[in-house]
Amino acid sequence: MLERATRTIKTAGLLLAAYFVLNIVLRIVLPHSLELDEAEQSFFSQYLLAGYGPQPPFYNWMQYAVVSVTGISIGALIVPKNILLFLSYLFYGLAGRRVLKDEALAAVGMLALITLPQVSYMAQQDLTHTTALLFASSLFLYGFFRTLDRPDMASYLLLGLATGIGLISKYNFALMPVVALIAILPDAEWRRRALDWRMLAAITVALVIVLPHAVWLQGNLAFASSDTLVKMAAGSEPAGAVRIGKGLLAFLVAIIAFAALPVVIFAATFRRDFVRALSAGNRWTGMMERMMLASLAGIILIVLFTGSTTVRERWLDPFLLVLPIYFLAKMQAAGLDLSAGLRRFRPVLPVLMACVLIALGFRVVGAGLIGTYSRPNVPMAGFAREMTRQAEPALVIASDTYIGGNMRLQFPDVPVVIPDFPAPGIPAYAEAKGPVLIVWRGKKTATAADAVMPERFSSALTAADIALQEIGSLSLPYYFGRQGDNFALGYAWVRPETR
Repeated sequence: MLERATRTIKTAGLLLAAYFVLNIVLRIVLPHSLELDEAEQSFFSQYLLAGYGPQPPFYNWMQYAVVSVTGISIGALIVPKNILLFLSYLFYGLAGRRVLKDEALAAVGMLALITLPQVSYMAQQDLTHTTALLFASSLFLYGFFRTLDRPDMASYLLLGLATGIGLISKYNFALMPVVALIAILPDAEWRRRALDWRMLAAITVALVIVLPHAVWLQGNLAFASSDTLVKMAAGSEPAGAVRIGKGLLAFLVAIIAFAALPVVIFAATFRRDFVRALSAGNRWTGMMERMMLASLAGIILIVLFTGSTTVRERWLDPFLLVLPIYFLAKMQAAGLDLSAGLRRFRPVLPVLMACVLIALGFRVVGAGLIGTYSRPNVPMAGFAREMTRQAEPALVIASDTYIGGNMRLQFPDVPVVIPDFPAPGIPAYAEAKGPVLIVWRGKKTATAADAVMPERFSSALTAADIALQEIGSLSLPYYFGRQGDNFALGYAWVRPETR
């Protein structure tokens, strides 16, 4: 059965479609309290802007378009993300078809993306902009490999489309077209692809896609780079060899964390064939090796120049995504009979799919057993119900995007703002035609007394001349939590007649 399911990209795609439908169903049946990125998308989907902050806007634009049609709901947040992940696998399989020249092997390579934890689990758990990056990277690989294999106008336009989407998905994608160019330089025939006049069409398409955000970025560079710089910051570590050493060690650990599982699975299932293939190669494997080495060298340079001591595995997504195709191409280049290895490899794929689904569900429903709570365990529906027993808000002012996004999901017809977004100050407050609900999350979240308003939020409210009334706090038990384990929120009302 598994052999039939992986015979073509179409049949493997049907298996993937069923898997992503299960992911959608699982998330819908779990509590509708939002993950961090889900809440951010819920909040930002109120606005169509050229830029939203430290992350590029592709995913925000997509989410805004969906919510504009369907309204805000858990389905509106979950379904587009799973479609994007499905397309990531699909375009990855089409890219593999260009390299492997064998559709059955390409179908296996497409499903083998599940062996990368950053793709199979982490992206499914919460990450949105990383999901957009995975989609753009798979589309880029397909457009790039197709341009090398069959350089027609459609290939170049596809390459430009993928590059444009990638550049407004995550900023680290900018390295990908550079390393792709470096990878083809030693090959005379492929080098001519970069000099083809049709490359101008690809560049034009990319520029048209990027231009609106690029204009915004020019005037907001410090704002857009602030979050990344904080994450990469070396803290109190003094400059010098120790800092460099820590940065390079973090880089090495990130590579191991990213690649360890696929290497172990391929080695365990293909056994000696995998080892024998390490010394084999062809034109395609050489190009992929140069891509990966050039990208990793680029990251090392970034670490050295910025003094970073932090390198996260997901930063490697666009550069090591090609690993499953690369492994299969190496074994194919060795001229080995892969039938036995494929028989052992195929059953691993549904097992990994099941493991991902179980892990995603257990981290929520089993939270009380392990004592660690995820954000879907937070009883946001209960908070909304308790806070609004006496009145419905005309406006919600939230302390941050996490609270704001959850409040928007609970009150879909009520505008939600946070300090300094969508504009400096809290301008929507003056326009509210009814009671204003103000909600915040304190640093501690155990008892109601711990829901202390963050100082920055308090200062923003004072600057907007907002005098709090009916101040309260709530402490409610987590979904699936242990007895006595609670989460706390603070809230207040401002009545229009007393402003």
